[in-house]
Amino acid sequence: MNPNLDRLQPYPFHKLNKLYSGITPCPDFSPIRLHIGEPKHKTPDFIRLALIEGLNKLANYPTTLGDKSLRASIAAWLKHRYSLPSIDPDTEVMPVNGSREALFSFAQTVIDSSRSKVAVVCPNPFYQIYEGAALLAGATPHFLNSLPENNFTPDYSQLSDNVWSCTQLVYVCSPANPSGKVMTMDEWRKLFSLSDQFGFIIAADECYSEIYLEEDNPPLGALEAAHRLDRKSFPRLVVFGSLSKRSNVPGMRSGFVAGDPKILKKFLLYRTYHGCAMNPAVQVASEAAWNEESHVSENRRLYREKFIAVKELLTGYLEAPIPEASFYLWAKTPINDTDFARQLYQDYNVTVLPGSYLAREAHSINPGKNFIRMALVPPLFECVEATKRIKTWCSTSVRK
Repeated sequence: MNPNLDRLQPYPFHKLNKLYSGITPCPDFSPIRLHIGEPKHKTPDFIRLALIEGLNKLANYPTTLGDKSLRASIAAWLKHRYSLPSIDPDTEVMPVNGSREALFSFAQTVIDSSRSKVAVVCPNPFYQIYEGAALLAGATPHFLNSLPENNFTPDYSQLSDNVWSCTQLVYVCSPANPSGKVMTMDEWRKLFSLSDQFGFIIAADECYSEIYLEEDNPPLGALEAAHRLDRKSFPRLVVFGSLSKRSNVPGMRSGFVAGDPKILKKFLLYRTYHGCAMNPAVQVASEAAWNEESHVSENRRLYREKFIAVKELLTGYLEAPIPEASFYLWAKTPINDTDFARQLYQDYNVTVLPGSYLAREAHSINPGKNFIRMALVPPLFECVEATKRIKTWCSTSVRK
């Protein structure tokens, strides 16, 4: 067996199941699940119909590179969304079966484990796939703490030049999970400068890029930042996008990678052997989704409505600022985060994710400790009801 499997830590939701073990929640309350970031809004009918219409393509093997029409649609969307002068659908774009599998397999492609020391840098808190991908590629994860006192801005000085010199891959997430922080141009400039200095590749996870609060102020993207800084052909930069949150199709497992054509050429080679070609029907439905924007605007409207309602109810009870983007509230807890989550589940049948489960002890602290992540993915009435229960619980239990 691969010995690196023993280095993997339990997934956050497995930890949560263990935390709830033996607890029977109060039967007076129906369950409300805010712990997992699984979109619950309805899948648009036109995407469902396109998926059905694409079923006649199941008689053919798909290519790993995907249909050119899908790649052209993704390239056109990227060009428009990020004000790019051009992006080549043949060399700078590739469809993938959701950003999760691509974020994992990417590390297996770009990590040179023959070196004596290999570092992969991740944000902290973070999406656990980054850590697992690093470990199974034979690398050692190193973490950059994201803290509220720094407005969740990464402090690259947390790592020494010795660590940076053996870093081959840096994962970034913007908008961030769980804080919703969007990287600024200055932050991208600094990261690109470090990449130029030390030669590492940047994997930019942008799966939340289309869930933002100000309709006329979309988040800055990595490709956009690179273009504005005159980084031609996106050197050592690959972006990971997804339809799951944007179009409410998590079950389709559809996304893309885009960026440095030299890296994507190698990634295509890896994926050809790995057997990652996208289902032909999913490709048809994905193309339809990337070509249509009104459903995405409506999706944002629904999340905006929930954020406004929940924020108003929580004020004075939990410190939970509305994020720049994503569908999470990253809320400060008045007691230990695991105790908060366990007691809230027991007393009011609301599940939230302890922040410490999303982070690792690094630089003498766990930056997720005494936070909870609330995913505002259920319908508005459920989010409001859950928040009312949290408010009542804070009033009657925490303040005793």
